[in-house]
Amino acid sequence: MTAKRTSKRPEDVNAALASKKGPISQFIALHYRHFNAAALLDAAKGYEAHLKVGGKMLVTLAGAMSTAELGISLAEMIRQDKVHAIVCTGANLEEDIFNLVAHDYYERVPHYRHLTAEDEQSLLSRHMNRVTDTCIPEHEAMRRIEAAVLEEWVAADKAGERYFPHEFMYKVLRSGKLKKSYQIDPKNSWMLAASEKNLPIIVPGWEDATLGNMYAGHVISGDVKNVHTVRTGIEYMMWLAEWYTGTSKLLRNGEGSIGFFQIGGGIAGDFPICVVPMLHQDLQRTGVPLWGYFAQISDSTTSYGSYSGAVPNEKITWGKLGAKTPKYIVESDATIVAPLIFAWVLGT
Repeated sequence: MTAKRTSKRPEDVNAALASKKGPISQFIALHYRHFNAAALLDAAKGYEAHLKVGGKMLVTLAGAMSTAELGISLAEMIRQDKVHAIVCTGANLEEDIFNLVAHDYYERVPHYRHLTAEDEQSLLSRHMNRVTDTCIPEHEAMRRIEAAVLEEWVAADKAGERYFPHEFMYKVLRSGKLKKSYQIDPKNSWMLAASEKNLPIIVPGWEDATLGNMYAGHVISGDVKNVHTVRTGIEYMMWLAEWYTGTSKLLRNGEGSIGFFQIGGGIAGDFPICVVPMLHQDLQRTGVPLWGYFAQISDSTTSYGSYSGAVPNEKITWGKLGAKTPKYIVESDATIVAPLIFAWVLGT
C-alpha cells in the first residue's frame, strides 16, 4: 500500500506563490527546481518573507555591478522600499553615475578573452578602461564626474565641512548639474533612486576607487587643503554601528530584524557584517540582535582561506550569524542571479 502524501510538492508551493506575480516570477517557479536554481528561489522567498514581517534589508555590492547595469532592477527595489541600506565599493558608487552620463560612449568587447597585450595597449591609447567585456570612456565618464565632484570637495574644504563619499555624490546628483548629460533613463540609475530616498550608503575602502585616487591627487596638488574633508572607513564603521543599533531597537517592538543580502565578496561584504561582533564584543551591546537573514551570490570557492567563498555557517563562529538564522548561498554569476531574485521580490 502506497503512503498518502501529506504535503504539497515544492514546485506546487512555488507555483501557487508565483501565480500572484508576473511572468518572470512564474518562469522561475516553473523552471528553477534544483541546485543553484533552487537556491536562487529559496533566497528570493526568504528575502520576501524577511520583509513581510517588517524586517529591513542591507544589500552589499562588490565587483562591477554598476557597470553591469544592475541599476535597472536595483533602482526599483530601492523605490519600492525593498532595500534599506547599501554597502558598496567605491567603484560601484561612482560607476553607476559614470554610466548615467556616458552610456553612449561605452564600448562592449565581447571577444575580450582573445585580446592581445597590443590590443589592450590600443584601448589605453584611446582612454578606454576595460572591465571584462565593457570599456569605460575616461574623458566622457571619469573626468566629467571628477570635475563635478571636485567643485563639491573644494567648497566643503573652504567651508571647513566634512562629508562621506556618498554624500558628495548625492550633492552632485541633487544639484542638477549633470542632468543635461544623462544618457540613460534616470529610472535605471540606482544612485539617483538612492539619493531621492536619502538611502544610507556605506563605502568602505573608497580610497582605491577612481575618484578616491583623484581625491588623493587633488590633496597632493593642494586643490583640497584638508585630507579629512572626505570622511572614510573608521567613521563609516562608527556610523554603521549606530545605524544598526538604532534600527534594531526600532524593529524590536515588532518581529522584524535586519537582513544581509551580499552580492560578491571582498570588502563590501566583509566590512558591514563585522558590525555585529564589534557591537557585542567591543562595545558590550549584547542586546543587539544578530543579522536576521543572510544570502550571498558568489562564484568564489572556499580554498586557501578565502572568506568570499566561505559557507554561511562559518560566520556563526565569528558571532555574525546565529545557528537559526535563515542562510542561503547561490554559487553563480551575480549579474544573472541578482536581477532574478529582485524580480521575484518585486513580483514581476
